[in-house]
Amino acid sequence: MHSVWLGEMMGTLVLVLLGNGVCAGVTLRRSYAADAGWMVVTTGWALAVLCGVLVAQAFGSAGANLNPAITLAGAVTSGDWSQLVWLWSAQLVGAMGGAALTVVHYGPHWKLTPDPAAKLGIFCTNGAVPNPLFNFLGEVIGTMVLVVVAGAIGSHGVSATGPAAGVGQWLVASLVWGIGLSLGGTTGYAINPARDLGPRLIHALAPIPGKGGSNWGYAPIPVLGPLTGGALAGLLLRLAHV
Repeated sequence: MHSVWLGEMMGTLVLVLLGNGVCAGVTLRRSYAADAGWMVVTTGWALAVLCGVLVAQAFGSAGANLNPAITLAGAVTSGDWSQLVWLWSAQLVGAMGGAALTVVHYGPHWKLTPDPAAKLGIFCTNGAVPNPLFNFLGEVIGTMVLVVVAGAIGSHGVSATGPAAGVGQWLVASLVWGIGLSLGGTTGYAINPARDLGPRLIHALAPIPGKGGSNWGYAPIPVLGPLTGGALAGLLLRLAHV
């Protein structure tokens, strides 16, 4: 049952289940984690990345992209575009699966939380200050940092042999934690098209009490912004031979 597609799907599922899960725990009423704050959200997402990467690798995806922007950056860097759409499909399916499980897990809590915008924020991102240009640029910059630093972690300039076994996953999780703390406050740091689009689709489809709309007017920003940032960062890594 091991395959790159299965690994990407399962890893992204775990990533989104734990990531959306921490957002739900902090947001939904009667949760023990209610109002725990941004530090808890960013820490939860960092650990979600760690767990997702480990699961992806265990199920057959050694690269554990879990993110269409990272997959695109890899294609730009290597020149190999053959697996791009195939892996994107796995990541989107996994993200939808993780979001659906979040809906089930917090079943009785949804009706106890009256704010539709708060419920939507569990699944997907939005600009803290609505400004399409700067929201887009924020996603581009955050994703470029993700790709460039992840590339640096495995580069020969940092270590001739790469990180020691089991360390690289922690370093990537720490990177995502840092991006959330430093850059995430403006848009909620999607930095991953599947992480935003998959749960947004589940929000639109699932029978969540009092959920309101899914804010499709904003949806292109957390998809196109990270893809743009990933492509630019991939080009930089290719030119620099990192």
